[in-house]
Order: sequence, then structure tokens, then C-alpha cells
Amino acid sequence: MDGLRTVDLDTLNAAAGLQTRVDRKYILPAPALPAVLTGLPAESEVLEIGGERALRYASQYFDTPDFDSYFGAARGRRRRFKVRARTYLDSGGSFLEVKTRGARSATVKDRVPVIGDGLDADAVAYATGLLTDAGIPGADELAHRLTPVLLTRYRRVTLLLPPSAAGDASRATIDVDLTWIGADGTRLQLPRSVIMETKSGQRAGALDRTLWRHGYRPASLSKYGTGMAALHPSLPSHKWRRVLTRHFTAATVTSPAA
Repeated sequence: MDGLRTVDLDTLNAAAGLQTRVDRKYILPAPALPAVLTGLPAESEVLEIGGERALRYASQYFDTPDFDSYFGAARGRRRRFKVRARTYLDSGGSFLEVKTRGARSATVKDRVPVIGDGLDADAVAYATGLLTDAGIPGADELAHRLTPVLLTRYRRVTLLLPPSAAGDASRATIDVDLTWIGADGTRLQLPRSVIMETKSGQRAGALDRTLWRHGYRPASLSKYGTGMAALHPSLPSHKWRRVLTRHFTAATVTSPAA
């Protein structure tokens, strides 16, 4: 990463805002990362904010006591939702993000600035409106029953990849130092794995093709879904079974009392 030119956030968004995009997620062993990155186009750039390139993120996920959000994803329900408070620990700022999928299977993500990572009355009202608009049954009741269930922490590197003959400019993220913390304080870490996510138009980007050449294919992966399944083995997890079996069996788990 040290050899890449840097780019600021405004330039990154202007070059590859990608409002309509295809997201592909990959999980791979950390030792394999250098070989993959050597295949990046020469004009690739890395996001830098305040002199930092590997920026710290924290995401507090909310769900009901019955895990309505989790079950919606695990069972592939047409109308499902995800609510989280994302905090940018280095650059500052927190946002409440609500992701919904409605009747036409279109995924919509909205967010609003918040103070801290909790849900006050305004945040609950905001979530209620978005869940209602997405046609989520019982939206008001669901929003009022949301409680913190999972916290994720990681460091993220964001890349801007130049346009190519195959498509426009694209972006990608690389998440390392992956940590999940359950509501009871149990901590799960994957120190030797990285999660890469590419964000491009309909055509695969340069990093996708590089990953494919190295034998890596997109995975069914959700930080929330896989983290909850790993910390709560009683939950149905068939949707993420392959990722859990191949990567999470090597996780480091620390109990609250340790």
C-alpha cells in the first residue's frame, strides 16, 4: 500500500460514487493478500484521511429480542432489514444506517448522522419511517424493540481503481483486524483473515478479475450474519455455512470472564 498514490474522500466519491453498483465480497487468508495486491492496475489509488490509510471502523448492530433482522437475512425473506450505527473512529462521525429490501427485491440503504451509537427517540422514529416505506410488516413495533446485539470492529483500506476497457472506475475495500463482540461481551477475532469487497458497475472490476485469477470467488458473507451465527451456534446458519466452516473454525474466542 505504501507505493500507491493517495486520494481524498471527495475525489474518491466523485470518481466512483457508484450509486448503482454490484457488490462482491471475498474472504481470504491474510498471507495471500500481498500476492493479490501486486495485480492491481498501476494507476490504483488508496484513500488517506488525516495521514491514515487503514482507518478504524466500529458498527453497532441492532435487532429485536426475537432476532427478526437476523432471521430475515438467514431465511432470505423478501422484505428484510438491517439497522446499525457506524462510527468512523479516526475521521470522526457516527451514522445510523438502515438497509431494507422491499417487494421488488431492491436493496436501499439510508443513513443519518447521530451522536454516539445508541438509539434515541429520533433514531427510532427514523428507522420506523424507513421500515414502513419498505413495506416491512409491523415496522413500528420492530423499531421500538431494537436493542444492541453485536459490535464489529476492523480496520479498512479503501482503493480507487482506474477505468479500463471493461468498465468505469471502481472501488474496493479491504478489512483487516476483524473483531466481533457479542452482547454478553464474548469476543471473536479472525487475525489471519481479510474481507475484501469490490464495488463496480455491472461488469466486474480489475480487482475482481485479479482475485479470480488467484482462485478466489465471491462468497455469501455478512459481517452481521456470520458474526451472529459464529457467536450463537443455535441460530440457523446454512446461508453462511461454507464461510463459517472454512474460516471461522480458526477464530480466537475470548469469554467476558477471561
